[in-house]
Amino acid sequence: MKKKKRLLVLGDILGVLVTIVIFLVPFYFMLVQSLKSKAEANKLSISWPSELHFENYIEVFKHGNYQLVTAFKNSGILTFFTVLGLLVTAAMAAYVIQRRRDKLMTGIQSMIMLGLMIPAAILPTINLLQSMHIYKTMFSMVMIEIALQTPFAIMLYRGYMASIPRELEEAARIDGCSKWQIFWKVIFPLLKPIQATLIILVGVQTFNDFTNPLYFLPGSENTTVQLTLYSYQGQLASSFNLLFADIIVITLPMLVLFVIFNKKIVDGMVAGSVKG
Repeated sequence: MKKKKRLLVLGDILGVLVTIVIFLVPFYFMLVQSLKSKAEANKLSISWPSELHFENYIEVFKHGNYQLVTAFKNSGILTFFTVLGLLVTAAMAAYVIQRRRDKLMTGIQSMIMLGLMIPAAILPTINLLQSMHIYKTMFSMVMIEIALQTPFAIMLYRGYMASIPRELEEAARIDGCSKWQIFWKVIFPLLKPIQATLIILVGVQTFNDFTNPLYFLPGSENTTVQLTLYSYQGQLASSFNLLFADIIVITLPMLVLFVIFNKKIVDGMVAGSVKG
């Protein structure tokens, strides 16, 4: 028994050490570079700076006619409407798939789950958006993000909805509620735990997305926070202090959000798996 406890303790210690090496050491490296002068940062040493240069962050915001401010605005809009649209559409789709048990729903469910494995087809999607005259628009980018993350959201919703007793729906139907009213007034309010999980996971995923905005939302006026790294890497290639300051600025918001709501993510995932 003591040997097992000792092994568990050693495993926990090993896990903490691995986490420090993989996550904290690189973050510390980026932080110290962002606080150095240009000459110090270009040496790429891990030592603490002789003098702290917080003005690097101000310069990063001012760079490119406040491009980073525009990027935060675009990323905020994209994240907000993606999360909002996904919470509603995925919930409705998951409700129908969960409650209906026939061959049609089984086939639809299989097709949706394929979306977890099949990547986006870039060129055909661009051609489709161009033919619809919505290429390079925020609307099309929101629709793409929703489409790509719908399978994952439906999977979580279905697992949680399986725990909701059908008797609640039958009671509401006896009281004269329509199917639409049953969903919005009975089912949807009960989905708050899994919705909290989705808000955080989808929000972080969308805010940190680099590839999709690069292909489907090009243009300096459409820049998102992750794309600033792409442009800054060329413009600030010789100024590692500013480049790392930009990385810290765009990393902190989602990092803080994840740390604060980490427990809600775990609770939501566990609730969906256990109750499902």
